[in-house]
This record gives sequence, structure tokens and C-alpha cells, in this order.
Amino acid sequence: MRALLVLIQIVSAITLVIAVLLHTAKGEGLGGIGGAAKLFGSPKGLEEGLDKITGGCAAVFLLVSLILGVVRF
Repeated sequence: MRALLVLIQIVSAITLVIAVLLHTAKGEGLGGIGGAAKLFGSPKGLEEGLDKITGGCAAVFLLVSLILGVVRF
């Protein structure tokens, strides 16, 4: 069980880092590489989607971290 939680934590951490890096800064940032910012029709739509993904990954990471910190296996 602990190994599964650690695996989920690692995957969510990597996904969270990638999602944060894809967010546009004042310029296009890494989200503009290869026209990815225009892929969803508008950069605003892309940002809204990335916000949801980032929030979900952060919530999963936080929850798994709390479980691993409190519960003894």
C-alpha cells in the first residue's frame, strides 16, 4: 500500500511540475513552444485547463503527502 502511495506521489509531483512550467508567464513561456498556446483556440482556454490540472495535481499531492505523513504502514 505504501509503495502505491509513493508511486502516486511521484507521478503527481512530476505532473505538477510540468503543469506549472506550461503556464504562460508575461510572455508565452514554455506553453508557447510549438504553438501549444494556440492549440486550444485561445490562450485563455489553455490557461483555464492548466489551472484545473494544476489544482487537481496539487490536491492529490497534498492528500497523499498527508496520508504518508500521518498513517504508519
